[in-house]
Amino acid sequence: MTDMLTLNGVHTHIAQYHILHGVDVTVPEGQITMLLGRNGAGKTTTLRTIMGLTPPSSGEITLAGKRIDKKLTPDIATLGVGYVPETMAVFSDLTVKENLILAAREGEMDDARLQWIFGFFPALKRFWLSRAGSLSGGQKQMLSIARAIIEPRKLLLIDEPTKGLAPAIVVNLIACLAEVKKRGATILLVEQNFRVAQELGDNVLVMDNGKIVHRGAMADLAKDTPLQEKLLGLSLEAHQ
Repeated sequence: MTDMLTLNGVHTHIAQYHILHGVDVTVPEGQITMLLGRNGAGKTTTLRTIMGLTPPSSGEITLAGKRIDKKLTPDIATLGVGYVPETMAVFSDLTVKENLILAAREGEMDDARLQWIFGFFPALKRFWLSRAGSLSGGQKQMLSIARAIIEPRKLLLIDEPTKGLAPAIVVNLIACLAEVKKRGATILLVEQNFRVAQELGDNVLVMDNGKIVHRGAMADLAKDTPLQEKLLGLSLEAHQ
């Protein structure tokens, strides 16, 4: 098994604040790696650092063996990296259709892939010509994810995609991400819903105070209630 993404000794500062303290991460190709931790642990900053939005102060980041820690965000995106921020990044004044056209690197959408996405998120087809700003929060999240997968990506960085979503939409999202993985994508996923993490995750990384404090198989963490409580404060059973 090869590694799609690695972080070696990554430190990140935001203004005077030292957020990431020598983070070491390995994300195996073709798998879903969960990034868990309490609020404020540094998970979002880790994704932003990989994407070049909050550049690292020191350390190395490699994508498929090539350094990307000195690259700008648009250049990282052109290497096949998709990013779904927690803030549901959509263009509110543009229609659903226009949002997806902009996300397609060549400006054209493959109809078969578009219909595949509609299968998971039928609301996007229903509101195809509606302004994204008029969508509900859950529909905007669907659109944000659709923007990231409208074309095949090597790596997807996804930050808390199920936050605030209705259970029925969460079910569709789980199915969508599982299928994206089957189609060959590697995913690094920040998620507070530990049931979702248990269902989707192959591997798990746990952060605390800007450091990785645990790494292993997601299935092993899911079976170890004392370890869950030690690392996360609450067991998976408490998050049904």
